[in-house]
Amino acid sequence: MFPNLTQTFRWFGPNDPVTLQTVRQTGATGVVTALYNIAVGEVWTLDEINQRKSIITTAGLNWDVVESVNIHESIKIAGPDRNRYIERYIETLKNLSKADIKTVCYNFMPVLDWTRTDLDFRLPNGASALRYDVNALAAFDLYVLERPGAYQQYSDMQQQKAKYFFDGISIGQKQQLINNLLAGLPGTNKTLTIEEFKGYLDKYDGIDAQALKDNLAYFLRAIIPYAEKAGVKMCIHPDDPPFPILGLPRVVSTEKDLTDIVNCIQSPSNGITFCTGSLGARADNDLPGIVERLGAHFHFLHLRNVQRQDDGSFYEADHLGGSTDMYAIMRNILIEQNKRIAAGREDISIPMRPDHGHKILDDFNYNTYHGYSATGRLKGLAELRGLEMGVKRSLFDTVQLR
Repeated sequence: MFPNLTQTFRWFGPNDPVTLQTVRQTGATGVVTALYNIAVGEVWTLDEINQRKSIITTAGLNWDVVESVNIHESIKIAGPDRNRYIERYIETLKNLSKADIKTVCYNFMPVLDWTRTDLDFRLPNGASALRYDVNALAAFDLYVLERPGAYQQYSDMQQQKAKYFFDGISIGQKQQLINNLLAGLPGTNKTLTIEEFKGYLDKYDGIDAQALKDNLAYFLRAIIPYAEKAGVKMCIHPDDPPFPILGLPRVVSTEKDLTDIVNCIQSPSNGITFCTGSLGARADNDLPGIVERLGAHFHFLHLRNVQRQDDGSFYEADHLGGSTDMYAIMRNILIEQNKRIAAGREDISIPMRPDHGHKILDDFNYNTYHGYSATGRLKGLAELRGLEMGVKRSLFDTVQLR
């Protein structure tokens, strides 16, 4: 029987309430983390990398994936200093390779990382989940941010629903919505002011999806040769949510986007983080089919589920619930593993982690990062572990994988 997927848990460093001892007790063998204390655009030194790695290995775990080495906004907007930031990025990749850490997740989302309007959406069983509400986002855009041109991007019906939503929430709820949406740039804990956020949006004035895609291609053509030489596998994370928001373009949202990226510069170092939650927020994304057609480029798996709603809203569902067929996805991932064995590849045990768990049980007693509670993710990991075993046994009984 071929190897299991490598089970990992995201860890936010020494200040994370979810300790490494807790991670070990989940059954995970590795962590996914980053040097969050280093500002975006600065070089991660080999000494700093090794210090963090030592903490992890001393706890009996492996540092399997870096998530993320964030990309400076100057690279995304093709600023005059982008080459300087690309050089720093390459230096970081070289240092990670020297420390034998060779899988790097990153994203190319403008300004904001993953975006949610509700960080404490209560499910019928009392669990707390993350939620994206299109009416709340539109209300913020139209009536708080007051972004120029916003009204042209929403239909009359969408504007009416946004106004109804905005008029129906309290002052405190309005402030909470603002805080949820302006919780800082990737790699920071800072909550932006409205004026600061407008300043970041202004930098993208005139940058449409094609321009952003061109800037991503420029970045990849610059770094991938160095990554390949160092044995580092870069894997881009899809947009979350996978559609434009607040006038910002998105270019990693569909199968075509992913295909364009891997074809931009063909290299084993130019790969994909397959996030079933991000891609699953769009009903037109065929996730099992994406595994079948692009699975050879997967270097990292984020396995989670979302429940889509008719208006485009969604919330984080149970890992084996929601709108995505996790069985079909897991089946095709295991078939991809078998293809790699037949091809003589070494990267058989693809790292995977449960993503965005609910807050349940004792989780409410800890101030963890939103979506990264201990028990909720343990539940997700246990479900995925069982699914993997069950699908694997089923495949062996039917198609005799070996």
